[in-house]
Amino acid sequence: MLDTRELSQRISLISVSTTMKVAAEAERLKREGYDVVDFGAGEPDFPTPDNVKQAAVRAIEGNFTKYTSSAGTLELRESICARHRADFGTDYRPAECVATVGGKQAIFDIMQVAVDPGDEVVIPVPYWVTYKDVVHYAGGCCVFVPTDEQNGFALTAEVLERHLTNRTRLVVINSPSNPSGAVLARKEFERIYELTSERGIYLLTDECYCKFIYGGEPYSIAALPGAKPMVLVAGSCSKTYSMTGWRVGWVLGPDAVVAAIVKLQSQSTSNVTSIAQKAAVEALRGPQESVDIMLAEYRRRRDFVVRRLREIPGVTCAEPQGAFYAFPDVGAALSERGVRNTLEFAERLLGREHVAVVPGEAFGLERHIRISYATSMEQLRRGLDRLEEFITSIPR
Repeated sequence: MLDTRELSQRISLISVSTTMKVAAEAERLKREGYDVVDFGAGEPDFPTPDNVKQAAVRAIEGNFTKYTSSAGTLELRESICARHRADFGTDYRPAECVATVGGKQAIFDIMQVAVDPGDEVVIPVPYWVTYKDVVHYAGGCCVFVPTDEQNGFALTAEVLERHLTNRTRLVVINSPSNPSGAVLARKEFERIYELTSERGIYLLTDECYCKFIYGGEPYSIAALPGAKPMVLVAGSCSKTYSMTGWRVGWVLGPDAVVAAIVKLQSQSTSNVTSIAQKAAVEALRGPQESVDIMLAEYRRRRDFVVRRLREIPGVTCAEPQGAFYAFPDVGAALSERGVRNTLEFAERLLGREHVAVVPGEAFGLERHIRISYATSMEQLRRGLDRLEEFITSIPR
């Protein structure tokens, strides 16, 4: 067995994704025959649309199975730019677009090409689990900015400004947010852009959940006049088209940033799977009705989950404005019943009631858990009943 002392120092800067660990443990219990209700998975329970699957079949039958450009096929990059233009009114060119192996690689690549050792990257709390680790891997320093739960965890420009320094290289915004479902109001996002752009700070907008907003119209900060030089867009087919396993994402940004990412990918992944690229073209160019169907169902589930959580003694929950996660505060249940933290809470909940949730520590908060409602209403009812039983019966 390899002695871990023989490994590189930089690999010790990151940890295994907590959400992946939860998924692995839930899957292990399922294999052993346990009836597990899985609220941990951050992926739609809907199938990939048939037209997208058929495009992949045609790609295979047409022998479209070779290497492509490291940037992605011109057809795919044109489709990404066209979809973003139709949805948000931007004007990106294929040279300002690179296809990545999912949205996670888009974030990783941006950090690798934009952040030097010692640079500060500002991240609102709660945050998606990967941000912190990929900043550390790039040698950067995370600056965590608290948000107000009473304001739905939405960041404000006023709070952000107090955390900007002459070492700030990049600010990360994920709206709608994983894990909280927070959505930044357009005017507040514009104020944040003004703060960062006038200081020469990159603004990374993670648009993974951009189509899943429960009130108002989706928008992209990249559509602001003159925004392109300092805005980096990370996008993905994963959630919007229920294509998590296909692994197709992208970066939209300045030519120099995109060219650097293409160079990085030429020495790492080479290219997104050719077949998946054809499927993504169809997803982006084809009918969009499946997105509205998913959004309507997520809204129905959201309303049920929030109402049901608020009925559980000692639990509070801000209403998510987007994505498909609830982020309830279970702190009262912890303190009153002697549970040390949400990591222990999640472990005991999975072991005793066979309900998988992600502990809040993974997202930078110690009183919350993340519940994905990208599952059936039947599973939601069963799982939340078990959660209430667990909380109300934890020995004092």
